[in-house]
Amino acid sequence: MEWQHIVGFHQVARQGSFTKAAEATFRSQSALSQQVKALEEELGCRLLERIGKRKLKLTEAGERFFRFTQSVLGSYDGLQEELQELQGTPTGELRLAAPFTTLYHLLREVLREYPRLFPQVRLAILDRSQPEVFDLVRQGDIDFGFALESATPRDLKARRWQEMEMVLMTPKNHPLTRLERVTIEDIARYPLILPPRGQRSPGRQTLEASFRQQNLDYRVVMESSNVELSSLYVELGLGVSFATVVKGLPLPGQRSLAFLPISPGAVPDFLAVILRKDKIVNNFMEAFLDLLLAGPLP
Repeated sequence: MEWQHIVGFHQVARQGSFTKAAEATFRSQSALSQQVKALEEELGCRLLERIGKRKLKLTEAGERFFRFTQSVLGSYDGLQEELQELQGTPTGELRLAAPFTTLYHLLREVLREYPRLFPQVRLAILDRSQPEVFDLVRQGDIDFGFALESATPRDLKARRWQEMEMVLMTPKNHPLTRLERVTIEDIARYPLILPPRGQRSPGRQTLEASFRQQNLDYRVVMESSNVELSSLYVELGLGVSFATVVKGLPLPGQRSLAFLPISPGAVPDFLAVILRKDKIVNNFMEAFLDLLLAGPLP
C-alpha cells in the first residue's frame, strides 16, 4: 500500500468527487481512479460505489478504510509537529472554528496572548455554525471547535469551558423589562426573531418545545442565522430574541438592549471545546487549552 494511494483515497472520500480530489492533490482524475482501483484490488473489496454519473458513495468497507486514513494522516501530522518540538522550534498550525459570537466575544484575550507564547504557530480561525463545527472536527479539518456541550454528538469529545445561560433580548423600555419574572407565556405574546429551522439551534428547539408543551401560540416574524444580527434587529424594534451567554459575564451596556433572565427550570449547559476522541494533542495545542481553560472569564 503506497502513501499516495492513502492520501488520494482520503481526498476522494472527503470530497465525494474525483474532480475535486484531483484539484486538492494536484493529480489527474484518471490517476486517482487508478489508485483507488489498486487499493480495492489489494484489499479485496469495493471501497466506492458510483451513484449516477457524478456522485460517489463509500461502501461499508470504504467507510472503515476512510477512518483508517483519517487516523494515519492525523498521526503523520502529529509526528511532524513533535519532531519540530524536539528541535526546540514548535511550528505548525492551530485550527479553530466556532460561531461568530464566540470568536468575537470570548476568545479575544486568548488569541492575543497565544501568539506571544508560540510565534511560529499559525492560527486559522473559521466562523462556522455549530453543525458545521461538528463536521469540521469529525473530518479532521480543524483541531478544536467550540459548541454547546448538550449539542455535541457522542462520537466527539467535549471539554467543558464556561457555564451558559439563556437570556431574552428586548429593546430597552420594552414592556417585558418591567416584569419581575419573565415566563414562556409572556414571551409568546411578542413577535420573535429566531435562528432558521435548518440551523438546528438548541435554543430554538428548547423554546418551541416549551411553547408546545404549554399549548401556546407564538409568531416568528424573522429568522436570523447570526445572534449579532438578531440583536441589531431587536434594537430596531422588530421583535424579541434570545441569546445563550456565559453565566456571570457582564453584558454590553452601550447597546439599546435589555437582557432578561428567563424563568429558572432550564437544564444547565456549558460551552465546550470539541475535538475528536482520537485527536493527538501536541504540546502547543495543549498549551492553548491550558491558556483557555485555566484563565478567568473573558
